[in-house]
Amino acid sequence: MIISISGKAGSGKSTVAKQLAKQLNLKHYSIGDLMRQIAKEKHISLFELGKLAERDKTIDTELDRKQMALREEDEFVIDGRLSAYFIPNSDLKVFLDCDDKVRAERIKKEGRKDEFSTDINETVKQIKERELSERKRYKKYYNVDYSDKELYGLIIDTTNLSVKQVVDGIMKAVAEGK
Repeated sequence: MIISISGKAGSGKSTVAKQLAKQLNLKHYSIGDLMRQIAKEKHISLFELGKLAERDKTIDTELDRKQMALREEDEFVIDGRLSAYFIPNSDLKVFLDCDDKVRAERIKKEGRKDEFSTDINETVKQIKERELSERKRYKKYYNVDYSDKELYGLIIDTTNLSVKQVVDGIMKAVAEGK
């Protein structure tokens, strides 16, 4: 079984994917973690890496290559904006949505220092700028919009849900064979 989880920054992709993988006893891969690692290696913020990636396709190419290599595996959970696109053989493609301020609070709570400001409205602005940069790149490089709900079999608004509730919702979809 392959489950790909996409969604907006701070919607709970990685947290949910980790819990889901643990519950299903599957491997977990996170494209966001890989992006953060690349940013750290380059000594720049995630936002700066996104801006750099708008001019330098090799950053996305490296991430894409790693995702496409996973097509050879048949059991894992992956979270990433374009995972539904790059892993078309996913048994379930999930999109997590969430209110902007809640997403900003979650990012701050997780301590992702280069992704938030002390002002919540500034954090929301930064998140939206990052998402605009990503959507621009993905449209340019792949002609795909990761936020197009038609790509997904299950859409969950995580705004007022606990991680357990989101995982339970996905588990229910898995049990129903959606």
